[in-house]
Amino acid sequence: MSNRPTAVCIIDENLSVPRDPRVWREAVALARAGYLVSVICPKGKGFESSFEKIDGVSIHRYTAYEASGHLDYLVEYAWALFCEFILALKIYASTRFSVIQACNPPDTIFLIARFFKLFGVRFIFDQHDPAPELYEAKFQRRGFLYRLAKVAERLTFRTADAVVVTNESCREIAVTRGKVSPDRVFVVRNCPDLDEFRLPDPQPDLKRGRTHMVVYVGIMGTQDGVDMLLESIEYLVLQKGRKDTLFVLIGPGPEQPRLKALATARGLDEWVTFTGGLYGADLLSYLATSDVAVAPDPCNDFNDKLSMIKILEYQACGVPVVLYDLIEGRRCAGDAALFADRNDPIDFGNKVATLLDSEPLRHQLGSNGRRRIEGGLNWAAEKGRLLKAYEFALGVSVVPEPELQKTID
Repeated sequence: MSNRPTAVCIIDENLSVPRDPRVWREAVALARAGYLVSVICPKGKGFESSFEKIDGVSIHRYTAYEASGHLDYLVEYAWALFCEFILALKIYASTRFSVIQACNPPDTIFLIARFFKLFGVRFIFDQHDPAPELYEAKFQRRGFLYRLAKVAERLTFRTADAVVVTNESCREIAVTRGKVSPDRVFVVRNCPDLDEFRLPDPQPDLKRGRTHMVVYVGIMGTQDGVDMLLESIEYLVLQKGRKDTLFVLIGPGPEQPRLKALATARGLDEWVTFTGGLYGADLLSYLATSDVAVAPDPCNDFNDKLSMIKILEYQACGVPVVLYDLIEGRRCAGDAALFADRNDPIDFGNKVATLLDSEPLRHQLGSNGRRRIEGGLNWAAEKGRLLKAYEFALGVSVVPEPELQKTID
């Protein structure tokens, strides 16, 4: 009888691995649990090699096609699907994987899973974002591609043997819109690993002579609200005369050039700096030095359903947060944040000012956040639920644990 470990193949079309923190944590957790793990993903900055093995995880990368318009996304997805299928065939020939896990967006990888199901391979759908809502938030419209996204989502849910989601809102989508049996849906929150958030000492020089620092960490796309954040900064600096604060906007994204130009046009260059993508010790140095962290994602049907990893990472660093009053955002941040009125940049700016003017309140909210992360909103607690999803998909009896699905207050 063979003692060969159970092999799995994870397909992540959104980001390169290990740059994608959720997928990387999942892959490492599975490898440490004894699975033979292979990951397929696009190449990215700093990760251009076609193959490498890190921490026992085999990573296979392809060169992605970058879309520049609405219909261009069809070409991007078709090319990615072709590359992923060829690499999956190659991996299957050597590992005979028993599970294929698709990480969205987009919801097209079910087509590869359906092929491998002919050979008895089980399919786990790891829904990071609800794709139809993402399309509408990104392009501010519905239409053919929106309807196509809904069809792809429905077929993905129908194909999956188990579904992994990031929160209760997405679980409800799987059960209601996707018609997935509740016992096949597992909430695995996108939580930080506390081992990765051991902060260095603050570096006052990063404040460039200012008294305070406010940080934003995240992607800069059309749906991320950084343009609204610039409105809040303009209000604080130019209307309220707040000249004691440096606003540091950290992260890459297709909108960054436009946002930098917008900051310049509004006369904010003296108070706003764009660093581009920062990772590891460089990022932690800014978080350790910051006084307030912001998540300006606008209120809409998409963002209401998301658990923003940046909000949890801010809390892991003990930094108080300001965000708009989003449904899942409130569940994530709780008593570690101040919540601005929905899509009101002026109120958002006032909430930032409230924290900047009160060191005791900053300390209280920051301590609350760290306590929430240590109390259960961390990867050490979540990875067990991922392993249960795999056991379920593979036919291992899993005792239901409904308390795992409860939102942490």
